[in-house]
Amino acid sequence: MTDRLLLKGGRVIDPGRSLDADLDLLLVDGEVAELDTRVAARGAEVIDVSGLVVCPGFIDLHTHLRQPGREDKETIATGTRAAAAGGFTAVCAMPNTEPVNDQAGITRAILEAEYGDLREAGCVAVSDDGRPMASARMMRRALEYAKAFDLTVIDHCEEPTLAQGASMNEGPVATMLGLRGAPGAGEAIMVERDVLLAELTGGKLHIAHASTAASVDAVRRGKARGVRVTAEATPHHLLLTDELVRTSEYDTSTKMNPPLRAEEDRQALIQGLRDGAVDCIATDHAPHTVDDKKVEYDAAAFGIVGLETAVALCLDRLVAAGLISLGRLIELLSTRPAAILGLPGGTLAPGAPADVTVLDLSRRHKVDPARFLSKSRNTPFGGWTLKGAPALTIVGGRVAWGHGR
Repeated sequence: MTDRLLLKGGRVIDPGRSLDADLDLLLVDGEVAELDTRVAARGAEVIDVSGLVVCPGFIDLHTHLRQPGREDKETIATGTRAAAAGGFTAVCAMPNTEPVNDQAGITRAILEAEYGDLREAGCVAVSDDGRPMASARMMRRALEYAKAFDLTVIDHCEEPTLAQGASMNEGPVATMLGLRGAPGAGEAIMVERDVLLAELTGGKLHIAHASTAASVDAVRRGKARGVRVTAEATPHHLLLTDELVRTSEYDTSTKMNPPLRAEEDRQALIQGLRDGAVDCIATDHAPHTVDDKKVEYDAAAFGIVGLETAVALCLDRLVAAGLISLGRLIELLSTRPAAILGLPGGTLAPGAPADVTVLDLSRRHKVDPARFLSKSRNTPFGGWTLKGAPALTIVGGRVAWGHGR
């Protein structure tokens, strides 16, 4: 017996091959087998996707799954279910778990491992996420060692002494609210430094959750010089500003790191999506318990959940609003993430992994955190009404999640 799944009559968009056409897609034994105007496949399970958009599976380069150590916030099982419900066929889990591993022998092995061993074990990148690297010398060495094994350094850009004790963006809103702020310059300083170090070493650098105009400009200038640098932006930084902290009356779901910035920063991120300075959209899914968030603003944990809202938010507020095209959004969520880390997928070419995201551009729905598959509910988007959502998520040729039409 073979696993055979036929998606009939969908609008197939594959940006990597400049493809946008109504086609049938046949998946066999975990791979893309055929893509044509009419595909007949005896014995295949058939799903009618007419009126829907069929894309290469979406990949989130920045997810926190919390396991091991904080399974009260999220587990690999709940996080990946949430990812599938949000249209993601793959997620890259950040390493800042508590602790790194729950067995002393394995923990020592991880701490003592060489980059080559990590590569062989399946590691696709190394990161300082959550603990920004203050030492330029250490960042230089990280880029040099990572280059030797064709690994990407995912960079949390934050100058620690400027961000210390901050709860939000430094600016007029923080002053009005009496909260300590982190200046955007603290991020941009580190982006500038690390782009220069990537240029020096020839290493591959990926800027996590870029949030300021100056950061986008530094990446753009680095790309123009041929530096191997890429960058991601999150839906919350693309859609929200620090003004929401005031209008929400200190709602801690607006607290994240990097913080929500000013309107000019938000506009610069959108321009980066349009001109290529920003390469992809990532969720920075950061689940927290109620106890972590239902406290005073400056004592609350940083972060929001994003796996189940990111795609719908982007469809409604970026594509439907005319800020970027649908093809560009698919590129930002699939083609470019796969290319940045050298992951399988990002295309529907024959022989590619049978990872597929199907979108319903017409479905209207309201964000209801109580219905999230994630263990956590910390989102500032609750109650938002959106048009467009994932309809079907297929991983390895099998349906991982589906919404009834």
